[in-house]
Amino acid sequence: MRRYRVMGGAATSVSTFVGSGSGSNMLWFYTNNAPGLKISLTIVLVMSLCFIIFIAALHAFGKIYRAKARAGP
Repeated sequence: MRRYRVMGGAATSVSTFVGSGSGSNMLWFYTNNAPGLKISLTIVLVMSLCFIIFIAALHAFGKIYRAKARAGP
């Protein structure tokens, strides 16, 4: 991860290691201090399963529609 600091009007690149320091690790994203939408893991699981079911239903309806269209009148 890179940070750009402005010093004297010129941007300088400072390379920082993601795992260095006490507060800059991956667990920070899972704390209450993390910015963004706060949803539980159960909600994520339910939404993922609903999305998979929705895609499977679209697939099935598409196959049924195509089979009826081939049969014709």
